Amino acid sequence: MVFFIVSRRISTNTLKQRYGNAHIIDVTSRGVEPWIRFSPFYPHGGIPVPFSSEAVSASVEGIWQGLKVFERMGVDPSRFAVVTMKGIKRSARKYGKVLGHRAGVRGEQLLSYLDARRQIYLPSYCWVLDHCLQEELAMLRSLAVEKAVVLLDYETNCDVEDSSHPLSHAGLIKRYLEGTWPE
Repeated sequence: MVFFIVSRRISTNTLKQRYGNAHIIDVTSRGVEPWIRFSPFYPHGGIPVPFSSEAVSASVEGIWQGLKVFERMGVDPSRFAVVTMKGIKRSARKYGKVLGHRAGVRGEQLLSYLDARRQIYLPSYCWVLDHCLQEELAMLRSLAVEKAVVLLDYETNCDVEDSSHPLSHAGLIKRYLEGTWPE
């Protein structure tokens, strides 16, 4: 199985030149069914919110945005209920500097960006892969037996420890399929 993580912003012609007849699959919120389901914005529903036994979210992005804490705004559990894949994000421009992510809806601990990535984002996205996307993952495995698979994402940072850029969920899909999920 060969998977490549590539920016969605690269033109189709360039992709074909670089990767030949590889399967090209957009796993972003702009992708098509069934691949759009890999987007962190996709509303699978019932996703457990880490550190919050009573809370579930429609999407992984809803969890990430809902537990984010700003200078002028705390957690926002209403993000857990967003099912339109729009209006989930919250910005520093509106709420001030990001201070971290709360360890749960009612938690007191404020996690650093990397700790939140490890303790909130990774477990939430892994839960979706484990519980909602097994059929799609099997399809990707089958496609990768035939020829290389290019997974398109807006972000291409596959290093969980690199906080200089957002993490690529396509990179997480690749690691899941290869059995190298980050610990």
